[in-house]
Amino acid sequence: MSRVAKAPVAVPAGVEVRVSGQEVAVKGPKGTMDWRVHDSVSVAVDDGLVRVAPEGGRPEHWAMAGTTRALINNMVVGVSTGFERKLSLVGVGYRAQAKGKVLSLSLGFSHPIDYAVPDGIDIETPAATEIVVRGSDKQRVGQVAAEIRGFRPPEPYKGKGVRYADEYVVRKEAKKK
Repeated sequence: MSRVAKAPVAVPAGVEVRVSGQEVAVKGPKGTMDWRVHDSVSVAVDDGLVRVAPEGGRPEHWAMAGTTRALINNMVVGVSTGFERKLSLVGVGYRAQAKGKVLSLSLGFSHPIDYAVPDGIDIETPAATEIVVRGSDKQRVGQVAAEIRGFRPPEPYKGKGVRYADEYVVRKEAKKK
């Protein structure tokens, strides 16, 4: 039995959750999101709480109910407050600059990297070595941050590269002669 599925999702003020059959739509100040729930799970809204229950008592139904509850909670948080991921650039001459829907990166290559920002994602560069990725969809914010990090992941010898702001890079010692 899933403990996650048993906990209801609290809907904050200003957020509206609609359920019609297996379709769940969440509307809030940061946008709208909709998702089709798996057939082995039922969703109900009452008194500002979203309750998720499995259709059968099998363990895989409970697992799907827990996953559904977590995804609905992420939708509610996304349309009310949103998600953000911070990246930092470590290295001499490594810079980032947001120009409209394009993020321009200088990461020590012979050419600048221009990353086209997808719809629904906002990218800011408060400093030349900081990038903030914001959006209402948790999965897309994480995917965009991972793609930006993938251009130059942190290397273990000098620690240079694009890293998450809360990431710790394990450093290695150089080879001895």
